[in-house]
Amino acid sequence: MTETQTKTSSPEFRAAAGAIDGLRDDLLRNVFAYRPLPPLSPDGRVVRRLPEGLRKGVVWTPHALVLFAAFIVMMAGFAEWDYRFLMGVVPAIPVAMTLIRPVAAFWASMLATVFCGILAGQLWGPSAFVAQVVVLVVVAARTRPRAAVWMWLLTLFFGMLLEGGDPSITAPVVTLSAFALLVVAVVQIRRDAEREVTVQRTVTAVERDRRTLLEERTTIARELHDVVAHHMSVVAIQAEAAPYRVENPPPELEQAFVTIRENAVAALTELRRVLGVVRAEDYEAPDAPQPTLAALDGLLDNVRETGLETEKVITGAVRELPQGVELSAYRIVQEALSNSLRHAPGASARVELGYVLGGLGLRVVNGPPRGLVKPSPGAGHGITGMRERVAMLNGEMTAGTTPDGGYEVAVFLPVPLSEQPERPERPEVRDTAEGDGETVVIERAQDGRA
Repeated sequence: MTETQTKTSSPEFRAAAGAIDGLRDDLLRNVFAYRPLPPLSPDGRVVRRLPEGLRKGVVWTPHALVLFAAFIVMMAGFAEWDYRFLMGVVPAIPVAMTLIRPVAAFWASMLATVFCGILAGQLWGPSAFVAQVVVLVVVAARTRPRAAVWMWLLTLFFGMLLEGGDPSITAPVVTLSAFALLVVAVVQIRRDAEREVTVQRTVTAVERDRRTLLEERTTIARELHDVVAHHMSVVAIQAEAAPYRVENPPPELEQAFVTIRENAVAALTELRRVLGVVRAEDYEAPDAPQPTLAALDGLLDNVRETGLETEKVITGAVRELPQGVELSAYRIVQEALSNSLRHAPGASARVELGYVLGGLGLRVVNGPPRGLVKPSPGAGHGITGMRERVAMLNGEMTAGTTPDGGYEVAVFLPVPLSEQPERPERPEVRDTAEGDGETVVIERAQDGRA
């Protein structure tokens, strides 16, 4: 039938044509296709709880059940008086075939039923009866609900045809198989629904992580825009004012400053144009400057007011770092403390900053939750944002639970030597510990003596 004829035909005719196509696809195409029954997944809900040695054998449970059903069919045939060997072996063969060729096993079961009916003088003997029900259930479990419906209808028509239209003889088979197939169909539909829900949850989680990553990158881009724009503006202003601070500057120097200013203004304009695509329409640049590590004490004070006991420890020569590094370090500490508030209520937190020659080390660790307040669930967006900031600065980060049930975030942000400020003659190493509103400061000379 052509596509044009299908569109112009009646809905009933299209439904019938679709049903015939379904029968052809499920039971007539690739009848002898080799489809071995796979073992159970070792990661299943029940199997994964078993010991390792027992797990290797349990995964073959479906195969053992099918072969056991074939053995029952064979024993039922051996109980017959006449042709007991054939009455047992012939129906058992289709049952065993369901392990490798399920569709062919259904048609073989129909032929075995006719063969046993001729030998025994009745259509549904004990062995043929059990074999037909088992084959229907196994094949339905290995295909789809539509194939189960077709097999049940063919069994009904097949029985009524051979019995001269009397449904009473075939009724026990189709009734029992109908209930069995209904259970199989319900299990299949539920399994497919769970699989679809799992797929959708996975897709949703991936999209949520991707959206979180993009939002975090947008936030970082906005903050860096404010930082870089400030410095580029200073460069442009100083380049414009520099010639007036020198008496009778040579033309080459004036031209150099003009070129510097033009490049700075062009870079600032290009930066604003590029960063404009990541700004929301309602975004307003903050009036206050972006925070640095100098504002960390205020952050800790705010956290203490919410009930989280915090302690700060600083080691190394405290110095000014590039503004992008300080901003990222502040945001990482801020997010880590926010995670401690959400996921470890009642716990205490410790913030460690280590100033070393090659950069800045951060460590934020909190204890396990305490008290009656339950931890709030999270999707790990804070960790994603922290990793993005660390990756932007070519740093390293580790995050995970501690042995006592707490959580630890450790970060190292490198600072190139070219960006390191000149070291003072006697750099100080400051260790400060803050807790319960008290601060202890220990100053040591470079050689480490107090």
